[in-house]
Amino acid sequence: MDKIYDLLIIGSGSAGLSAGIYAGRAKLNTLIIEKEQVGGQAMTTNELVNYPGIRHTTGPKLMEDMRLHALDFGVEIVSGEIERVDFSEDVKLLYTNQGVYKGRAVIIATGATPRKLGFPGEEEFTGRGVAYCSTCDGEFFEGLDVFVIGAGFAAAEEAIFLTRFAKKVTVIAREPEFTCAKTIADSVLSHPKIEVKFNTEIVEARGKEMLTSATFINNITKETFEYHASEEDQTFGIFIFVGYSPATALFKEHVELDEDGYIPTNENMETNIPGVYAAGDLRPKSLRQIVTAVADGAIAATDAEKYVSAQKERLGITDEAPPTMPKKNSVNQNDAVATQKEITSPNDFLSDAIKEQLKGIFTKLEKNITLVSIVDLNNPKSIELRDFIVNIGKLSDRIFIETYTKDENPPMEKVIKADKFPIVALFDENKQYSGVKFHGIPGGHELNSFVLAIYNLAGPGQGMDPEIIEKIKNLRKPSNIKICVSLSCHLCPDVVVAAQRIAMLNPNIEAEMIDISLFPQLKKQFKIMSVPAIVVNDKEIYFGAKKIEEIIEFLV
Repeated sequence: MDKIYDLLIIGSGSAGLSAGIYAGRAKLNTLIIEKEQVGGQAMTTNELVNYPGIRHTTGPKLMEDMRLHALDFGVEIVSGEIERVDFSEDVKLLYTNQGVYKGRAVIIATGATPRKLGFPGEEEFTGRGVAYCSTCDGEFFEGLDVFVIGAGFAAAEEAIFLTRFAKKVTVIAREPEFTCAKTIADSVLSHPKIEVKFNTEIVEARGKEMLTSATFINNITKETFEYHASEEDQTFGIFIFVGYSPATALFKEHVELDEDGYIPTNENMETNIPGVYAAGDLRPKSLRQIVTAVADGAIAATDAEKYVSAQKERLGITDEAPPTMPKKNSVNQNDAVATQKEITSPNDFLSDAIKEQLKGIFTKLEKNITLVSIVDLNNPKSIELRDFIVNIGKLSDRIFIETYTKDENPPMEKVIKADKFPIVALFDENKQYSGVKFHGIPGGHELNSFVLAIYNLAGPGQGMDPEIIEKIKNLRKPSNIKICVSLSCHLCPDVVVAAQRIAMLNPNIEAEMIDISLFPQLKKQFKIMSVPAIVVNDKEIYFGAKKIEEIIEFLV
């Protein structure tokens, strides 16, 4: 990639998007690189009531508005994982799995990841009782007891959210009181379904296949007590909200880090390297909230504009043409997110605006594709999925639809292994089964993976490292990958897309997205209490967001 951007922004959380908005408005040629999904930590926030001027919204809604705001100013947003960086020269280099990006200035806005406690049983029962995202996993604990570990804002907020599902929520706080705003602390303390135990810590979690018991200790009196799941419940939940660790390991040898891994900056967000800035939760600071991350991003972009202008003047570089508005039919992993909008049913998202977005994406299709659905007329979701794909088919003359009632076309059912309903399978231009199936309505975040499945099979497809392609093609063992998701999980679509790319490139592999809420028998069979959950050949199960390279390793 020969183009030199004025500004490269690493990360698309609230700090990165804010920086993009300010940089785009200043007419800097700006690129935001995101390895997962636009929005960062805010995507897991169900209720947001502390952003000035916005009295009530959700994290996903605010982040989507910020993403569109950045696009309004001509900012480019691409998917890619940065493998290494070089900040040693005037032109900074970011080496990614999609190629090398060059920029005159860089803003690091990679945020932070949930911190683990390290108690016995935490790792063993992650995905089977231990969780870190209530928005993603709260529904799995319907009618069960839940413990929330933590005393900060996130713990208090998530404890309240979990009362929608849990029979009872017990907050375990090692501190003598909450460390968040008094208003939310009071809401927790007065909630009829929440009990709070201060000066208390978790010692150990135990169980066999599922979490069944835990031990806690009062750190003042040293008294311990145990919780055992009832015979009726059989299990319970432990949600951990004890802060975050800065996602800065990649930059360790390139910018100064403090002893905790945070990136120190001055008041202009400058690091110790000229032209390199840091913004958001990866900075040492007293308050880590969306509002402070947004401020960091704005300050960093404003100072970066001055730095870039000075660099160009020093080097005698004439300004390139200002950024143009992005083409509506350009597609990458993040463009498909524009179609999500917290969708739960076809009637919700096939509005005129969404249809226009989908039409723009589908104009990029180069080959025909056929969506085949076997319809169980006794299954309302199966009928809903049929209606959904029929409407999708109306948006492009490249998309063909075939629907059959159950038992009407046994050979087709055999080809796509129609053992669960609802079902839709994707066939390529040669009418060959691609190995890609969806068992569920691709709404919520999964509209993203559905649109990308069509684009990757019938369009030019997303870029992929040739070495990864070669690894996929060398897989010899027939394998089935079930990616169990919930439509509220912001991490799930990336895993679905990765598994489906593998299936499209190797006829030995089948990848099926499964909305686990529709298949309680699978949830029980595989002991799934968290998503994304990857089940390989109905034997091995892996929890959490996995990269395509990791999924390949599961199949070797």
